[in-house]
Amino acid sequence: MFPPAADVIGSELDLHLTGRHIVDALTPGFCDAASVYLLERWLVDENAYVAADPSEIEARRLALRAGQRDGMDWEGILPVGEVIVFPRETPYARALATRRPQLLDTVDAHTSERLSASGGDEARIGRLLRHASFLIVPLHLRGASAGFIVCSRGAGRAVFLPEDAAGVESLAARACVALDNARRYERERRTALAIRRSLLPATAQSFEGCRIAHGYLPAGQDNIIGGDWFDVLPRPGGRIGLVVGDAMGHGPESAVAMIQLRTAVRTLAGIDITPGDLMRRLDDLACDTPGASFATCMYAEWDARSRTCTFVGAGHPPPLIRGPDGHCAPITLRSAGLPLGVGSGTYEPTVLLVPEPTLLLLYSDGLVESRHTDIEQGISLLAGLLDTDAAESADAAGPGTLQSRCQRLLHRASAGAGTDDRTLLLAELIPAKE
Repeated sequence: MFPPAADVIGSELDLHLTGRHIVDALTPGFCDAASVYLLERWLVDENAYVAADPSEIEARRLALRAGQRDGMDWEGILPVGEVIVFPRETPYARALATRRPQLLDTVDAHTSERLSASGGDEARIGRLLRHASFLIVPLHLRGASAGFIVCSRGAGRAVFLPEDAAGVESLAARACVALDNARRYERERRTALAIRRSLLPATAQSFEGCRIAHGYLPAGQDNIIGGDWFDVLPRPGGRIGLVVGDAMGHGPESAVAMIQLRTAVRTLAGIDITPGDLMRRLDDLACDTPGASFATCMYAEWDARSRTCTFVGAGHPPPLIRGPDGHCAPITLRSAGLPLGVGSGTYEPTVLLVPEPTLLLLYSDGLVESRHTDIEQGISLLAGLLDTDAAESADAAGPGTLQSRCQRLLHRASAGAGTDDRTLLLAELIPAKE
């Protein structure tokens, strides 16, 4: 009954695109104009009307397509995104209450009033009000009303018949599943984005003797948040803590473990303890945190006044450092340390004297390890990329330079990376003057 355009309904997890696919399947072959409305309550996942008969309903116009038979700019008169209140006596509310299609041989009074007040061409709107056939088909899924589809035919076309309504009902059943999938995906995506934004370190604030840039790319195309985490932490005595960690995996479970570990580090950073003690306490917590065992972590603490940077690792790839000599190399740690939550970790610190401005790079193993490259080769390649980018940026200046270099480095390194999350924390360490 409907053209091949109907086959794409549900192919994209996007509400507006799905709505567009629905109206494209209906017009211009089946009807002159079609629109999709979704209940506001359903969009925010409140309990939609099941058996109740509300005094009015609020519905948002998700999509609209009108043929050019009358030359009217219906998209301008009936804008997508507009929220309309439909009283109980309208056929739209009746379609939802009864869950039955509504066949009309003229425009209902409520719509007639809205169109007359829209400011459109009065003559053309008048012809529509006199010569139109309307079909309203409810959208419902799993006992909940979701919205409705509206189809109209103008003068010169056959009026809608019950068999037309049955065909649109069949289309609506498939469309509602697609709309529900898109709604759920968009809600989960918004939640994940909000979590990710809340986890970003406040690198815009000023730190004594330290400039920060960071970058993150989740694994795969649809993931937004995974097991990688990073932070910048003010510490007692004017010191700055820099940390990058990696909870195993990149799904929701690893994200939960990551959030718990990151929160614990932020709490421990406020206590005046040594970097080694901080890592040991984090290890104790990881032992009792589901999903946190075998997480890796690299912690660096910069003291611009004493010109020292202290490193403590927990099974994590070594930091890279690029000093005034222009050569980037991994730092040789006294102990690589065991992953968090394994138990019996020693976490011996390594103290490095930094007398001149220096670039420090902390990163996750997703950037240096893949099925085609072992981790040692990956670290060497990443160091080479930092050398190359630093040389290219030698004459660059300005507050955005470090962040742009970080983003270039992240995307260049990611070109040959595997399917794990990828995280970079790039710091310019600037020793205090004597």
